[in-house]
Amino acid sequence: MKINKAFKRAFPFIRFFSLSLKDLRGDLIAGISVAFLLIPQAMAYAELAGLKAYYGLYAAFIPVILGALFGSLNQLGTGPVAMTSIVMASVLSAFAVPCSEEYVQMAIMLAFLVGIIRLSLGLFRLAALVNFISHPVITGFTNAGAIIIGLSQINKIFGLEIGNSRYLFGFLYDISRMLGELDKLHLPTLLMGLGAIVTIFLIKRLRSRWPALLITVVLSITVSYLIGYESNLGGKVVGAIPRGLPQFGLFFGSWPDLRSLFLTAGKLFPGALVIALISFMEVLSVSKAISLKTGQPLDLNQELIGQGVAAIGGSFAQAYPSSGSFSRSAMNLMAGGKSGMSSVFTGLIVMLVLLFFTPLMYYLPKAVLAAAVIAAVFGLINFKLIVRSWRASHSDGIIALITFTATLCFAPNIAAGILIGAALALILYLHHTMKPRIVVLGRHPDGTLRDALRNRLETSEYIIALRVDGSLYFASVASFEDSVIEAINKHPKARYFLLASEGINRIDASGEWSLMQLAGRLKEKNIKFIIAGMKNAPMDILRSTGFVKEIGEESFFPSADTAVEYIYGYLLEDGIETPILLRNEDKIKPSEQD
Repeated sequence: MKINKAFKRAFPFIRFFSLSLKDLRGDLIAGISVAFLLIPQAMAYAELAGLKAYYGLYAAFIPVILGALFGSLNQLGTGPVAMTSIVMASVLSAFAVPCSEEYVQMAIMLAFLVGIIRLSLGLFRLAALVNFISHPVITGFTNAGAIIIGLSQINKIFGLEIGNSRYLFGFLYDISRMLGELDKLHLPTLLMGLGAIVTIFLIKRLRSRWPALLITVVLSITVSYLIGYESNLGGKVVGAIPRGLPQFGLFFGSWPDLRSLFLTAGKLFPGALVIALISFMEVLSVSKAISLKTGQPLDLNQELIGQGVAAIGGSFAQAYPSSGSFSRSAMNLMAGGKSGMSSVFTGLIVMLVLLFFTPLMYYLPKAVLAAAVIAAVFGLINFKLIVRSWRASHSDGIIALITFTATLCFAPNIAAGILIGAALALILYLHHTMKPRIVVLGRHPDGTLRDALRNRLETSEYIIALRVDGSLYFASVASFEDSVIEAINKHPKARYFLLASEGINRIDASGEWSLMQLAGRLKEKNIKFIIAGMKNAPMDILRSTGFVKEIGEESFFPSADTAVEYIYGYLLEDGIETPILLRNEDKIKPSEQD
């Protein structure tokens, strides 16, 4: 059984062997549909990444096939995506000039490093690490990233050159200066770009099932050829695309020496780590959506393996880093894709385009590729999510806003934005858990034990009833001990200390030691220590350390209510009647006792 499971994990594509002809026919139709969207998108995203358009086709070939073969979800579409492209450009622009040979080599090496990181995380089953990047961080980063991506394409729509500033404020200044020189704009480029944007949105609105981007690309190539957009009007086109498959081989074959190779890898590794995590966040959101829609089991570690193999394999075929695409996965699902074979068919169609149809793309205007990018990222801008985060938690809203602002301010190094957001989220999380909610309990008129201070409830001077809502670990024990000391000082006549522990999910060594110290202090003051509602996991820890044996099994109760009844019975024996914490049905007079 274990061997079979391991074999399936190593070769997940064996599940395709049981597909029927009907399923394969559905996969073929879905694969063709996705290819119609992927091909123009891939070329546009390659331009966004600082590469020539045909490198997008390379990234839409091998990675798409390998991602499907080694991933776990049937409809996840791998390939070039906008966010990964812009992050890669921000990483590499610090080391090389876009489109240069050195830049291309670094892009391919980056794909290899990203793949190694993903594969390692998947093999060691560390997919949970992405949970350190919270939803508010992703929300702030995505909105800022979409704005930056959109701004980066404005000059291509207007057909104007802007300065070489790498930073946002300098870039905005260049754009404002550019807009002040509109008399110099290239009108055919503007008309071509705006026409493409309008066409894409009109088709999506009026005929949502039609391949809007493909239709726009075909129309623009036709118009460009007929009017002589390049030759007569001076417009910029994609130009000649090498015909044939990418060169296969070791991505470092053209490096002068191994020392140079390893030095460059060291420089690129931090950026590769950021890209691996950011791109996997996209994969995570897409995978959850697919799993909820189709009912497929979600194995994020297997997806990491699949995405890792895709990036590594792609690096040996001149591909830059790829990721899972939301739009193409949604189209795959909508078009009836039944298995990963749909993505295999998509990759094979891209291969046919590389072999036979690249000359047809010569006349594709670059303004149309810019329009495709703008149309793609438009849907990423959603400020309502930031407002929603604020309403859910002010601290989460602040994290989203700071991530958004940092990403904009550090552009083009937008990876810094998500790192700052993730670090802030972690700090705030530790701050919150350092001070768990600890309340003194009183009996509410509805019969429940609640926060006495908040609900203005009476408390017993003979019973200290405290409830802890949160983990009892090294960072929170100080706050716990302060609350205990304060409660003891306010109840000098206390005979019992009741710890309602239903809200304690975890106890570490520091937490256990703190409870042991508390037990010792209470014993010195002749106060009986009672613990109620302790969950199994922390209870197992207290048993293994000997704490339970130290204070006695009789000190543990399944609930706070049963503990209060027990305590009241003993107080009555001592002639003390304090029924404040009892439920109404339990408040019986001493004379009624047998």
